[in-house]
Amino acid sequence: MKATIIDVAKDSGVSVATVSRVVNGNYPVREKTRLKVENSIKKLEYVPNLQARELNMQRSSSIGVVVPSFDNMFFAEVLDGIEEHLRQSSYSLLLACAQNDAAREEECVRDFITRNVSGVIVVSPNTEMAVSDFYENTAARLPLVFVNSAREIAGISYVTSDQSRGARAALEHLFHYGHERILFVQGENSDSYRIKEKVYRSVMQERGTFHEEDIVNIGEGNRIETVENTMFILMDMMLGFAPTAIFCCNDLMAMGALNACQRMGRRVPQDVSLIGYDNTALSRYTAPNLTTVDQHMGDLGREAARLMLAKIEDGVTENVVLANTVVERGTTGFHVEES
Repeated sequence: MKATIIDVAKDSGVSVATVSRVVNGNYPVREKTRLKVENSIKKLEYVPNLQARELNMQRSSSIGVVVPSFDNMFFAEVLDGIEEHLRQSSYSLLLACAQNDAAREEECVRDFITRNVSGVIVVSPNTEMAVSDFYENTAARLPLVFVNSAREIAGISYVTSDQSRGARAALEHLFHYGHERILFVQGENSDSYRIKEKVYRSVMQERGTFHEEDIVNIGEGNRIETVENTMFILMDMMLGFAPTAIFCCNDLMAMGALNACQRMGRRVPQDVSLIGYDNTALSRYTAPNLTTVDQHMGDLGREAARLMLAKIEDGVTENVVLANTVVERGTTGFHVEES
């Protein structure tokens, strides 16, 4: 039979109120008493009633997390970081997928509000949603944290990676190998793509090598179909001309670009150098291994969780920017003319 809080109180020789204080940690208890209660909890295998605990604390012990997709490992690795940090606290996760849709994203957040969560973390908010009044109004009554959003909204904490410098570093890496005609591959409805495109345009215009047609939008960028869509779009493009380098906004697109090159008989990196973005686990298992930009996804998640706890417990709003670094593997190098 499942042990109750009354059983723990009897076994440890204290009141039910004292057991509750030990379980919830909301009032001080003498060390000797606390140890007695904890020993009884362990012996009886007592599991606290979560709903009762939440009523006692007058708040939920859950934090909602909204991601655009489950297909892109970037989001999975951010979630790992969030969960790792929250594991040390009394909070647990509720997870929702916005399916890369602005209306669905709002619906996910509203659903979390009805579940009385203590706060919501939104990973890569949809650009349509980020410029609406919804989040500004929501932030007035619920702790919010954005991950990788360029939109600063009053009352919302955010953690982002420095994708502007990361994109510039990716291009500089390709310039180092002598590449000038660089294809830029992006998706839609994300600040992440918008930031990288802005850098690409600026840098290429400075060098006098910008061509509007070198910007390729493959549509939805976070589904598993992204790999195949990117492959077919680039195969069509490469029938007309042969860029010596391709810069992709995430690793899914880069995998599609790699498949396109291989199907077209273009050697990587001898004929075409290729760089992705994110440094997901997949990038280490392509052939050749993918050169990419590391966004340190675990750190993004851990910082998001830390910011959320600071917002919940102390009302602190904070902005954090993490550095990005190029991870060179086997898909970039000097262009080699066939003899």
